[in-house]
Parts: sequence; C-alpha cells; structure tokens
Amino acid sequence: MGFFDFVKEAGEKLFGGNEAKAAETAPDPAAANAKAASAIHNYIAALQLAPADLAISFDGAASVVTVTGTAPDQATREKILLAAGNVAGVAKVEDRMTVARSEPEAQFHTVVRGDTLSAIAKQFYGNANKYMAIFEANKPMLTHPDKIYPGQVLRIPPQA
Repeated sequence: MGFFDFVKEAGEKLFGGNEAKAAETAPDPAAANAKAASAIHNYIAALQLAPADLAISFDGAASVVTVTGTAPDQATREKILLAAGNVAGVAKVEDRMTVARSEPEAQFHTVVRGDTLSAIAKQFYGNANKYMAIFEANKPMLTHPDKIYPGQVLRIPPQA
C-alpha cells in the first residue's frame, strides 16, 4: 500500500488529445475525472488483469489514480498498478489493493533513454540473458522485448 510515482508525460494515451489536461481544469472536473477513471479501468480490463471488485478513481488536479480491489496474487496487483500508472497524464498511483495470495514483492525500474531489457536484466540480475524474465513479468503491457520507452515503469520480479 502506498503511492507509486510515474512520469506524467509518458505512457499509453488513453485520454485522447488533451483530456488529461482537461481533467485538471475542466468546468465539471468530476465528469472529466470519471471519464478518465473509466478509460483506465477499461484499459486494465482489456489487458485481462481486472479482478471483479476493481475500482479506479482519478483526480485530474493532482494527476493521481487510486486503485482498490483484491488481486489474486502479488504479480497481478503490481501489473494493475503499472498499467494504471503507465498512462500519459498520470503522475502517481495510490495503491489500496489487497491480494488473495501473498508473494514476495517485485522491484520497479523506470526506463531511461538507451535502456534495453538486457541491460536492465544485467543491472538487477547480473545476467543480460535473463531479460525474458522481465519481459514475461510485464506482459501483457509489453508485447515485444524491444518495445520499451523512456519514462515507462517496469516490474522486476525477484530472481527464481
């Protein structure tokens, strides 16, 4: 539980043109926030990560997403938080989720220019060839090992 920081300008563009900006200054911020929260919820559901009790709220003024619900395991919980945070216009995710089955927590890494999954694997595991463990840990948000971008936050699971 707690807050996770993200790069506000990086990530999936779920809100269209300037919807995230509009949510910050909208005449009806509640409607804009609800629309943004719905877009994030639909994105998580499309990734097939959403538990039945998943609830998302968005505060456009603070650029904060709040996530509640019960994930089946720690890995799914972390993927939900990353999916919510790796959205353009989101600066923080407040984690109010619980897990049905406890597991060790993963570390997180914010991608910088020039990063590759191999370089990240070398940094965290001491072996560049373990990049597939990071790729698998970030599916379905990642669709190809070479498609990461600066500002994206990745799960780095504990070594098996």
